[in-house]
Amino acid sequence: MWPFRKKIEKRSSASGFTAEIITARESYISGRRGLGELTGTAQSCISLWENGFGLAAVKGTGLLDRRSMAMLGRSLALRGEALFLIRDRLVPCSDWDLSTRDGIPRAYRVSVSEAGGGTTQTVLAGEVLHLRIGADPAAPWLGTAPLRRASLTASMLNALESALTEVFELSPLGSQVVPMPEQPETDNTGLARSFRGQRGRVLLRESVAVSAAGGPSPATDWKPASLSPDLERSMTAESLAAAREAVASAFGVLPALFASNAQGPLVREAQRHLAQWTLQPIAEALAEEATDKLGSAVAIDVMTPLQAFDAGGSARAFATLLQGLAAAKEAGIPDSAVQAALAKLDWN
Repeated sequence: MWPFRKKIEKRSSASGFTAEIITARESYISGRRGLGELTGTAQSCISLWENGFGLAAVKGTGLLDRRSMAMLGRSLALRGEALFLIRDRLVPCSDWDLSTRDGIPRAYRVSVSEAGGGTTQTVLAGEVLHLRIGADPAAPWLGTAPLRRASLTASMLNALESALTEVFELSPLGSQVVPMPEQPETDNTGLARSFRGQRGRVLLRESVAVSAAGGPSPATDWKPASLSPDLERSMTAESLAAAREAVASAFGVLPALFASNAQGPLVREAQRHLAQWTLQPIAEALAEEATDKLGSAVAIDVMTPLQAFDAGGSARAFATLLQGLAAAKEAGIPDSAVQAALAKLDWN
């Protein structure tokens, strides 16, 4: 018989120390998909989400501090969902799996990252704060990131920027060469190999080739030829600009915000558009989730702290409202009629 006792090797699944380190590094380097997240356009939009949620005004709970809100905004932009374990504070979870009933999560197995190795624990749905955006009816418990919903655009932007990187790194930009018809084939081959990475150099060779009639060398033999690639015909600039605008639109950011000639009114309108149509609806969903899980009425306001409102239009509306109230008072209109009129305009 085998003299040693039988040993059972135990392996951790999905959330061991090595898996957590690899996942953390991969997430740090390349984001969720490793394509568009590496571009400056996507990172600018992700920073707008992160900072927008970090400035949000939270009422009804002290757990949603600015650090947690900023982390939540970045996680939503990169992964499309964020999960926090509810303890005396919100603990961010790096990985999780869940079980559902009727499509609604009921239990989670969460992994919390630690400096010396993560921990895994099983909790009920009421013990976690799980926010999802872009949920699909086929999997309502999963969120989808903006770039995952526009993966083709992200791939195109990644391909364009990668191609331009290789062009500016390897192409002989600014180099010129004079035709040499009498050069041996071996010299031409060696010369062609040396063009790679040659920048801003002019290669001169004396030519003694004569025409077929026996005359001197033609003048065109000394005409230099540029080795710089022609990027204008490939419409690289137009394609790159269109891909960047599409990625910004996927994040709810008006592309005009990144225009070099953007003026103040345009910047303010882009700020209002981002806060009103993208960040505030997500904040309302987060407030609803927090109200259900934290046991107190939670309200989250993104519009006011970001000043995402038309200050001039609000001042004019306020002045008009005061004039209307003064005119109603002079005319003797009862307060109930005035309140009914204001209610029709949705003015409380």
